[in-house]
Amino acid sequence: MATETIGHWSKVHLADLPALAKAIWELIPKPCFVALKAEMGSGKTTLVRALLEAAQIAHFEGSPTFALIQGYDSPTKGAIYHLDCYRIENEHELQNLGLEELFDENAYFLVEWPQKITTIIPKPHFRLYIRIEPDQSREITLRYDH
Repeated sequence: MATETIGHWSKVHLADLPALAKAIWELIPKPCFVALKAEMGSGKTTLVRALLEAAQIAHFEGSPTFALIQGYDSPTKGAIYHLDCYRIENEHELQNLGLEELFDENAYFLVEWPQKITTIIPKPHFRLYIRIEPDQSREITLRYDH
């Protein structure tokens, strides 16, 4: 599997997220699986909120930690699913969720904690890496795995 960096942003602050979200939307096609890779508290959900707002989603439901999946219908992007896989504990539980069938939909998937579902991540896919800088800004990298 080859990995290609298609976007990289340094010194990202909260005020930069609307412009960054628009830039990310310009780089990803539909359908698209985007795995958000970052430590807890680094801003995954905040970035998802910015992406949804850039897609003209007026009401963000928050992270679907307990529900696992939150679906949205964007007037500009169509179906968008936000998944928070943090609570998935094992392969057996994963098999009972039906995510593989969901990933077949013509939609965007913004997935937090993708390391919990590595065996079913579709190929190709995108990865958004968020790293906290010493000054509390973020470094964000978008990679395409194909």
